[in-house]
Amino acid sequence: MSANLQTPIDYLKGVGPNRADLLRSELGIHTYQDLLNLFPNRYIDRTRYYKINELLQNSSEVQIVGKITDFREVPQKRGKRLVANFKDDTGMMELVWFRGQKWTRESLKINQTYVIFGKVNWFNGKFSMPHPEIELQSEHESNLRSAMQAIYPSTEKLSNKGITNRILTKIMQQLFLETKGRFAETLSVSIMEELKLISKSDALFNIHFPKTPELLLRSQFRLKFEELFYLQLQLILKNLIHKSKIKGFVFDKVGDYFNTFYNDHLPFELTDAQKRVLKEIRSDLGSKAQMNRLLQGDVGSGKTIVAFMSMLMGLDNGFQCCLMAPTEILSVQHYNGILELCKPLKISVSILTGSSNTSQRRTIHKNLENGTLQILIGTHALLEDKVKFKNLGLAIIDEQHRFGVAQRSKLWHKNDLPPNVLVMTATPIPRTLAMSVYGDLDISVIDELPAGRKPIKTVHRYDNNRLKVFRFMKDEIAKGRQIYIVYPLIQESEKMDYKDLMDGYESISREFPLPNYQISIIHGKMKAADKEYEMQRFAKGETNIMVATTVIEVGVNVPNASVMIIESAERFGLSQLHQLRGRVGRGAEQSYCILMTGHKLSQDSKTRLQTMVQSSDGFEIAEVDLKLRGPGDIMGTQQSGVLNLRIADIIKDKDILQQARYYAKQVLKVDPSLKSPEHKLILNTYRQMSKYRNIWNYIS
Repeated sequence: MSANLQTPIDYLKGVGPNRADLLRSELGIHTYQDLLNLFPNRYIDRTRYYKINELLQNSSEVQIVGKITDFREVPQKRGKRLVANFKDDTGMMELVWFRGQKWTRESLKINQTYVIFGKVNWFNGKFSMPHPEIELQSEHESNLRSAMQAIYPSTEKLSNKGITNRILTKIMQQLFLETKGRFAETLSVSIMEELKLISKSDALFNIHFPKTPELLLRSQFRLKFEELFYLQLQLILKNLIHKSKIKGFVFDKVGDYFNTFYNDHLPFELTDAQKRVLKEIRSDLGSKAQMNRLLQGDVGSGKTIVAFMSMLMGLDNGFQCCLMAPTEILSVQHYNGILELCKPLKISVSILTGSSNTSQRRTIHKNLENGTLQILIGTHALLEDKVKFKNLGLAIIDEQHRFGVAQRSKLWHKNDLPPNVLVMTATPIPRTLAMSVYGDLDISVIDELPAGRKPIKTVHRYDNNRLKVFRFMKDEIAKGRQIYIVYPLIQESEKMDYKDLMDGYESISREFPLPNYQISIIHGKMKAADKEYEMQRFAKGETNIMVATTVIEVGVNVPNASVMIIESAERFGLSQLHQLRGRVGRGAEQSYCILMTGHKLSQDSKTRLQTMVQSSDGFEIAEVDLKLRGPGDIMGTQQSGVLNLRIADIIKDKDILQQARYYAKQVLKVDPSLKSPEHKLILNTYRQMSKYRNIWNYIS
């Protein structure tokens, strides 16, 4: 990067203070560097010159060589328009100006050869071109121009203030003249040679002024690769630095708790995926660095048992452990499950949530500080300042996308040394996003379901099949099964949601009357204790049907529930549908998921429903979701992982992303501090970027 690229944009010839202000406010262009990185969003082919007799009535953009034969003014409702006849050797057409007539009339000459460019209209039996781009043929041929004309991002305000695409192109030409089009190389010779990349200077020239379509493609590849390479380099370096700087508690032995549980009390055989993940966690905990691992596993893949066995490693080394979940329902469920597993091992475990009373809290606080309480499970309540551990060695966070960064860091500060951290999620994160947004965490994936689980049968039914669906529900209940019916929750219109839910509840109650059928209902307006009571009735099998809004989305475990009916399924996102489906299929019986919709469906809704019917693989579903929604939505609002990339797109360019990550890893494997002469350019570029743009500028 030549030093002068940090020059303020005001100093570029042809810009001046007014234009500079507009470029800053509208496009975020402050320096020469920013302008250079204003990449075109499309190109128009300027290689072809049309003859007037070849024009078609499809109002496309064309360029034509010819002469103006005469001008005339034509009166219209408001003012008048300027019209010129323009001819070549095959015919005649009109050029029209609705504004700027005086200047146009004075600056254009009759019978000179011009090149015009613009959109063609067919009007009153002849072709016309309003406000053409127009220049003398001699100028046209001498300009710094290219076959493919770049079209730059713009805004209404820029167009209104006269900063057209033509002006932006002129400013860009000026930038290349002032810098002589020479830009410092940023990648090592070996990467350039292996990938046959064109030089940085050539890539930048051809992205703005492509000489040929082939050179344009090579330039795009080169610049996308570079952008993704430095994004990955920053993430991987951050991880390496984290490991070398942040010392973790070392769990150097696997002892009695773990071995006794594994040999005598394990309720089922672990899958190969669970064993592999435990090994990865074990090796992290045995290293001197703090563990920072993301555990991904589809709904029902058995993450909880892996989390519990990781805690046993902590207890074997004399540490306390905690597990934090986003909702009370989920915490209670984790607590009940883990309590059951702890009984034969005589481990002390407690739960702390918003509804824990004062005396329970006192006991928990005291036992945490004196170390007699070994495992604490709870909600955000664990983050309160009063909660102090004697020696917290492992913190596990479930459904981490529900917690913000600041909340997580509170857990870190419960000790002098930060605890080892395991973050769990049942929301499969597409590989492309995981590599970009969570690239600084080590990632483990449980990618197989426990033996004996039958895949859930998913079908899509329209509202007019409702009676058949009711019949099917009655058959399932007769076999002793239970059923969920879920209604969408749309924040803006709680009244409407509540009405939908209540209407639904009433029609279900008519169809499934007391005393033969019992129905539970759960919605957001209920008190926590009432929700818990209804949930427990359903879990114990006292009610046959649970009618609910999406409160039951995460982690609720009722093995006897075998049918999930999702009302207005088109109003749910893919990952939500997949999460809801995961509430059934937890027992040995065949389970079903029925997606109910009306007949009016958008194309995206159809794609979502089709994906659900065809696939039960959470990662496949997440990839489709990413394509439909884009990276911004997937991460939720708390850490919206919108990647502010300048030219690459992590969905469309995921192959380049994988290549970039591979090369960044290779470079850091052989030279973690980038000290070798071969990596000098990479180190310099990395330092420059860190100065002006660090990883958090990418991940907003």
